[in-house]
Amino acid sequence: MSIELNHTIVHARDKDVSARFLAGILDLPVGAEWGPFLPVVLSNGVTLDFVDVGPAEIQPQHYAFLVGDAEFDAAFAHIRRTGLTYYADPFHQQPGDINRDFGGRGMYFQDPDGHNMELMTVPYGAAPAH
Repeated sequence: MSIELNHTIVHARDKDVSARFLAGILDLPVGAEWGPFLPVVLSNGVTLDFVDVGPAEIQPQHYAFLVGDAEFDAAFAHIRRTGLTYYADPFHQQPGDINRDFGGRGMYFQDPDGHNMELMTVPYGAAPAH
């Protein structure tokens, strides 16, 4: 059997708000609640299982999504339409800009719990297209 990432748990103050926030940007459905989790299933079958942690401090994590050009365009339009601040870099030093790393496009934004979300059209280390 090959080794694949199956799911990860995403801590949230309100799992419904956080799951719907990300699902709205990625144009994905929010799955049915299962136990304490509210899943968002990605195209490759990996599930982000949002779970409420209440008022506890959340340690921000980084989640990177490889998307096609059409999905990037749709997500970028959604982000601009809703007035969400986005950045060209992971340290949020270049607001209102996207990057063109490896010949693609990428951006970062925060979810409602401070997780650093990334959208990119070309994976890191890929040779630029000619």
